[in-house]
Amino acid sequence: MGKFVVAGITQVETIVRVDKVPITYAPLTTEVNSIYTGLGGDAYNESLALRWLGDEVEFMSIIGRDRSASDLNPVGSNIELSTKYVVQQMEETPTCVILYDKDRRRQIFEDIKDLRDKVYDMSMFPPLGGWADMVVLANANFCRPFAKAAAEYKKKIAVNIRNFNREKEKYNKDFLEVASILYFSDDTLDEDPYDFIKGMSKTYGTDIVIMGQGAEGVILFDKNRDLIAHYNTVKTNEIVNTVGAGNALFACFLHYYQETGDSVNAIKNALLFSSYKIGYMGTSNGFMTTEQMDQWRNLIWGIRPNGL
Repeated sequence: MGKFVVAGITQVETIVRVDKVPITYAPLTTEVNSIYTGLGGDAYNESLALRWLGDEVEFMSIIGRDRSASDLNPVGSNIELSTKYVVQQMEETPTCVILYDKDRRRQIFEDIKDLRDKVYDMSMFPPLGGWADMVVLANANFCRPFAKAAAEYKKKIAVNIRNFNREKEKYNKDFLEVASILYFSDDTLDEDPYDFIKGMSKTYGTDIVIMGQGAEGVILFDKNRDLIAHYNTVKTNEIVNTVGAGNALFACFLHYYQETGDSVNAIKNALLFSSYKIGYMGTSNGFMTTEQMDQWRNLIWGIRPNGL
């Protein structure tokens, strides 16, 4: 069982299944079970995934006064997420609308309200800095002090950069310079992914880089193993909604990497974990337990619980 501090955005998400992205104009479209609204956000989803895998998690986030921290643990949930470090500093919680189609294409509309102007009270971090095995960050503005603080405590730092472009690289340097593990999506990447990954590690000294490639799988880079390799997706569920799959994959990788130090075993487990996730609607639903992972992974990968 690992001990994780996770800091990042919580948002209200409305997910809409459409025939095709981009959508064609129509004055009214009626389709049963095509719209889902709930809480989400990269860091929130990762926190839930880690808790499902049995880890201890302290989640640090900023929400609006229109929400209560208790909303992060909906009635009927089989796990409980610690919310004592979730603070109400905004009038409204950030919101997004996600359109997706059967071909895994997405179109996302975000409204983060005035989150960029908010500053998290870092006096709450020191006790957790000594406690945590790893600090997991989103690249939100209010998370920048966490990157510095975690580095001062000499903690492993994992950062979900998600969408990346060179023009905004300078805004991510606070995270890139301290992270030992980075996650990117290739959604907005306009250069060769292998060259990009190698360049990131050479420039910033990153030990592990994961590049999510949607239906194509992932690329894993491990500097210490002198490894860069592509891994295909696996199938456990029929696809219902792929939103949140990257968060699930990243969190599961961190769980097993923290537990075993084996990046290859961790990425294979992460692919399995995320493949199950996409059979459920909502970014914060559909997580496997470690018991379910044990049942599936030997079937698909030939890996027993001890990693052999």
